[in-house]
Amino acid sequence: MSSSLVRPSVVCALAIFLRLSAAKRRHERRRRRLRQLLLADQFVNVHPASYCRLNHRAPILRLWFDVESELKQDFHLSRRAMHALQRLLQKDQDHGWGNELEVLIYVYWLAHGLSYRVVSGVFNVPRSTVHRIIHKVAQRIWLHLSLAISFPRAEDLHKAGQGFVDQSGTAVFNEVVGVIDCTHIRIKAPQQHQFDYLNAKGFYSITMQAIFDSNGRFLDIFVGYPGSVPDAGVMRNSSFYQARRYPPPSYILLGDESYPCLDAPICLITPYTEPVDRPGQALFNCHHSKARSVADRAFGVMKTRWRSTLSNTLEVKPAFASQVVSSCAFLHNVCMDNGDVLEPDDNITQDPLDLLPPQEFLTDEETSGIATRDRLVAMNMSVLQEQITFSTV
Repeated sequence: MSSSLVRPSVVCALAIFLRLSAAKRRHERRRRRLRQLLLADQFVNVHPASYCRLNHRAPILRLWFDVESELKQDFHLSRRAMHALQRLLQKDQDHGWGNELEVLIYVYWLAHGLSYRVVSGVFNVPRSTVHRIIHKVAQRIWLHLSLAISFPRAEDLHKAGQGFVDQSGTAVFNEVVGVIDCTHIRIKAPQQHQFDYLNAKGFYSITMQAIFDSNGRFLDIFVGYPGSVPDAGVMRNSSFYQARRYPPPSYILLGDESYPCLDAPICLITPYTEPVDRPGQALFNCHHSKARSVADRAFGVMKTRWRSTLSNTLEVKPAFASQVVSSCAFLHNVCMDNGDVLEPDDNITQDPLDLLPPQEFLTDEETSGIATRDRLVAMNMSVLQEQITFSTV
């Protein structure tokens, strides 16, 4: 056989050999990969894993894992309050980033009012994951508000009344167990029903209604009503009012002039309209204002802590804005429970809608509380007269 015929045959055989070898190697790689997947699946069933490995070298995570470091500057929460929050929101899960990291990401976003992209870079996690985590944690807090926000038990009402006696400086407020007030949170113009959210100051907002105890703790919140609705209208549509859940019979709420003075269906006492006719009314208004100041202070503390989010326009849809604002109230109570307190900034305690409220008329289901208010004035004057008599003896 000539060499010219042998050479093509050898080349052809070599090509076939190489192709078969390559196919065999690919087959072996597929088998090894399959074995790895099977082993990984068995491991996951016993040891749940996260989607990815944390980058512990990220500065924000190095700060968190250094248990001696303070978190206030970066998270606006003390380490003790952060641990308490993580315990409250803890849940069983076999995948995901883990409760600890999810809460850190959400609180960091809330503290700085940053874009998802910036938070993604800080924690070295994908932007889409940051978006999902922030919405998930806000929803989890929304569904579990009662873990930190609730009305006092019946056996604690006397103590609640004593708190308002100390706050107001008059013993006749021993039946007061809460102060109701509203504040406005700026939002971007919604795509639907824009004019409903345009408030009297000319910017778009949602309303946050809250009931506070004498320490400024949130007892109940109702968030999300459009900014054009007056405070009394928000109250009449809130669940606590419609269900007559608070205050209990024989107890009192205090509210400012934007609310009607009521004896039923709930007892809600407002101040006398200025200027007043008698000294007793002026003194009552003074005590009333002192007791009611806890609401302004509590709103101020909340807005000071989360100023980057609440003092600017929330660039989210109204439904999600309601969850974000509710979580701020939730965190306010968590901080109070764990000794994490701060002083409100003076410029924040002034509500941008501090206008003269419209006169509120009673509905058919409501009974005036003017007689109850007059009774409190008479009692207060009687107590004052006794004190004067006692001091002269």
